[in-house]
Amino acid sequence: MRRLFSFPNPVNEVAARTVAAGVLVLSVVELTTHQRWLLIPLAYGFLARVLTGPKLSPWAFAATRVIVPRLPFAARLTPGPPKRFAQGIGAVLSTAALAVWALAGWNLAADVLVGLIVVAATLESAFGLCVGCLLFGRLMRAGVIPESVCEECADVSRRLGRAA
Repeated sequence: MRRLFSFPNPVNEVAARTVAAGVLVLSVVELTTHQRWLLIPLAYGFLARVLTGPKLSPWAFAATRVIVPRLPFAARLTPGPPKRFAQGIGAVLSTAALAVWALAGWNLAADVLVGLIVVAATLESAFGLCVGCLLFGRLMRAGVIPESVCEECADVSRRLGRAA
């Protein structure tokens, strides 16, 4: 059971960007068609990825096991904790969008929340810029997230040495 509820560390950046592309497509389709039921798989995907990585998320499983191995890109490993934090932000935004729509009928609020997901997913998938990861780093520097959560994140020199 403990193995089920774990998140990979490190994470393949190519897989993360592929998952973000799927999130982007689903979010844009939801925003443009106003098919609010699409908020359910959007929220489920984020929650599943936060809790289990790609194990219970159909899109993440397909990305890591089927799509990415067929792409002509080498794996680029990056620390897992910031990516899990980013998935957590997506889980909060998507679950909140589902809640404000389903419980209160606030379509505009749901659109704004999904719009934030679109911005973050676009930055991640197209440019490799993880907004959640940046926020994670700032919270580590501020002492809100302890260095023990991601020792590699705390010691940038190790990453730079490995990249050289």
